[in-house]
Amino acid sequence: MTIKAAVIGDPINHSLSPKLHGFLLQKYNVDGNYSAIHVLPENLAESIKSMVNSGFAGFNVTIPHKEKIFHLCDIKTQNALLTKAVNTVIITENKQILGENSDIAGFLNNLKYHQANFGLQNKTTHVIGAGGASRAIVCGLINSEVKNIFITNRNQQKALALIDDFKEFSTKKHVHLEFLNHENFEKSLENSDLLINATSLGMTGQPSLQLDLKNLNLQAIVYDIVYKPLMTNLLESAKNRGNKIVTGIGMLAFQAIVGFESWFGLNATVDDELLNYLTKL
Repeated sequence: MTIKAAVIGDPINHSLSPKLHGFLLQKYNVDGNYSAIHVLPENLAESIKSMVNSGFAGFNVTIPHKEKIFHLCDIKTQNALLTKAVNTVIITENKQILGENSDIAGFLNNLKYHQANFGLQNKTTHVIGAGGASRAIVCGLINSEVKNIFITNRNQQKALALIDDFKEFSTKKHVHLEFLNHENFEKSLENSDLLINATSLGMTGQPSLQLDLKNLNLQAIVYDIVYKPLMTNLLESAKNRGNKIVTGIGMLAFQAIVGFESWFGLNATVDDELLNYLTKL
């Protein structure tokens, strides 16, 4: 019997997940199907119910549902509970909705894959954004015992809510977590070891990310989770001034493996063949 999985979001046309999973299904010769389903925020609960009843093994969740779907899950993993965001759903045999956050592994493994010699412990990091992806990234950074995480976001209240949610975890791990307004964030980039864009700004069809890198430490790594285009304006600017960069395509691939293995029941690996295939699409 064909195993069904999907990705849901609004918009959804930009998603490379169907091509990524299609590649893996073919590579590992799996009788499976992975589709993209456009789900409007107001139809989220109804759409999930329909997918459960239609026999889906699970699905990925992208913008803007990662935080809302958290509240619709019957079971939540520790990663999901920490981040209050879900990007991978596994539908259990008794039709319960299990929520996982594989963006944490996706973020960390992509950084390790491209910058193998860079250790996060005791580093100063700067994060743009306070949405679902940012929550996963902040969680991964705290778990890796960085020294500082500075966050900026257009909506200050959202960033402060994120910081409040991670207060206990960051205190336990001795990580300093602080909001900075745009101006102070740019000034403090001189101390940064890692700068991350965790927003959709700079993505094809989205407004561009406005950030002046003039103060950025030349030794800092710049990481953009956007993968369409692969080389965003932020990454181009960083590369031109001599900073090392990490593109977003690997984060997509590494987070996808978690769902793929759960739904289709076999191990898969991320390698240059997969990444090159995705960057040519």
